[in-house]
Amino acid sequence: MKLAFTTLGCPEWDMDTILSKAVEYGFDGVDFRGYRGEMELFKLPEFTTQAKETARRFADVNLEVPCFSSSARIFCKTDSEKAGHLEEIKAYARICEPFGTRLIRIFGGAIGETPRAQAIEMAGKNLKDMAAIAEDHNVRLLLETHDSWTDCAHLKALMEFVDSDSVGILWDIHHPYRSAGESPSKTWRTLGKWIQYTHWKDSFPKEVDYQLCLIGDGDLPLEEIFRVLKQGDYTGYLTLEWEKKWHPEIEEPEVAFPGYVRFMRGLISTHAQSDS
Repeated sequence: MKLAFTTLGCPEWDMDTILSKAVEYGFDGVDFRGYRGEMELFKLPEFTTQAKETARRFADVNLEVPCFSSSARIFCKTDSEKAGHLEEIKAYARICEPFGTRLIRIFGGAIGETPRAQAIEMAGKNLKDMAAIAEDHNVRLLLETHDSWTDCAHLKALMEFVDSDSVGILWDIHHPYRSAGESPSKTWRTLGKWIQYTHWKDSFPKEVDYQLCLIGDGDLPLEEIFRVLKQGDYTGYLTLEWEKKWHPEIEEPEVAFPGYVRFMRGLISTHAQSDS
C-alpha cells in the first residue's frame, strides 16, 4: 500500500513546496484537490498547457498523482446542473492523460427530501452518462462515501444499478463510521469489490458534531480499518485528507503530514511482522 495526501491539507503550498515536502516526508503520491486557491484544476496552466512539464517534475522525484479529486456530483435535479458536472468530468478526464492518472473522485451530493429509491435511480442514470465519458478516456470515476451517500446499502444499490467497470468507490473511512455508524468490516463486506481508493482522517465526537484531529489522536478504529483492508487484499493508496482548506484552525501540514506517515508506516510495519 502507498501513501499520499490531498492538497486540501496544504492550500498555501506552491508546486515546489508540494514536491519537496512530499519527498521529505516519505509520501508516494499527491492527490490534487485544488491548487493555490483554485479548486478547478483544469483552469490552471500547471495542468493544461504546462501539464507535461508538471508531470515530468513528479516523475523526476518518483511521485505519482494517483487521483484527481473533482467537485462533480451525480445527484442533479436539473438538466443544466447535470450538464455542468458532465463537462467537469470531461475536463478532468483530459488532464489525467499526461500524469498517467486513472482515478477521478466524484461526489454523490445531498438528496434532501428526495426518497432514497428515487435518488438512487436519478443519480444512477447520471452516473451511467459520466461512466461513458470515463470509459472513452480510460479512467475510472470513484464515488466517495460522503454527504447523502455514506450508508453502504445505498452505495451497493447504486453500483449495481450502474454496473460499469468505469465506476468504483472511494472509501473515506471517516464518514461511514462516524455518520452512518457502520463497522469497518460491514463497509468492506458490502462494498469491497468496488473500493479502489481510500481517504484517511481521524476525529473524536463532540456534543453536537465531531472534531477533526491528528491521525491517531481520535477514536476512529484505524488499526481495525487497516486490518480489514489488508485481509481484503487491498493494494491501493492510503491517502490523508487533512481538511485545512475548510478548517484553517487545525494543525499546519508541516505537523499533520509527517505525523501521518509515521503513524501509517507503523501500521504497515506492524502488520507485515505479524504476517511473517
